[in-house]
Amino acid sequence: MAEVLIVTGGSRGIGAACARLGAARGYDVCVNYLENAARAEQVVAEVRAAGRRAIAVQADLASEPDILRLFAATDRELGTVTALINNAARTVSYGPTTRVTAATLAPLWATNITGPFIACREAVRRMSTRHGGKGGAICNISSIGVTLLGGGQFVDYAASKAALEALTLGLAQEVADQGIRVTAIRPGLIDTEIHVRAGNPNRVAEVAPTLPLKRAGTPEEVAAVVLFLLSAEASYVTKTILDIAGGR
Repeated sequence: MAEVLIVTGGSRGIGAACARLGAARGYDVCVNYLENAARAEQVVAEVRAAGRRAIAVQADLASEPDILRLFAATDRELGTVTALINNAARTVSYGPTTRVTAATLAPLWATNITGPFIACREAVRRMSTRHGGKGGAICNISSIGVTLLGGGQFVDYAASKAALEALTLGLAQEVADQGIRVTAIRPGLIDTEIHVRAGNPNRVAEVAPTLPLKRAGTPEEVAAVVLFLLSAEASYVTKTILDIAGGR
């Protein structure tokens, strides 16, 4: 049976790079997307061109029914998931905490915290040797913002990713004897569309020269680390969070 990878938020940026590299490493891939079906289908086409099976599944990671539908579609079309990348996340506009309201926090928490919890739950139910599965690996995409803290800019986003890291460490401890490894990464300044969506399109040009490596990272550099953590080469790695931030 083929290894099966689900990438949430897999239609662009880091997610798309993970889907493409996953195919190169032998995974059949479910590319989850929220809105842009055309971009998701382009990633699917690239996966298929690499000789692997692929599907695109629209699902809002803020919705439990959508997540259940995402996993059910993967079961039906590709088989039981053996690797999960929790990449989908909601961004926020830059600004001080005084601008935060309960209304702005609710969708952030739903996508960045509740969504990965439910996705991990569904993955564990399928992967766990205790439940009849053959094991697997989960990698959660956090952010270097957790260590930078984001004062005056993105405290709410950093807080949501800190919760994701707590999920990573606690779940890793919980399922280590069930054949499941759980890790996370903290990307730093990566050259993707996230900065435009957050309202700061010049962020890469402004911040890159201040970093020890003097440049932003690429989605492909992040994907290489993620796929390593999912692979048998990292078979003794779990309950680990790795920075991919150019020395920041």
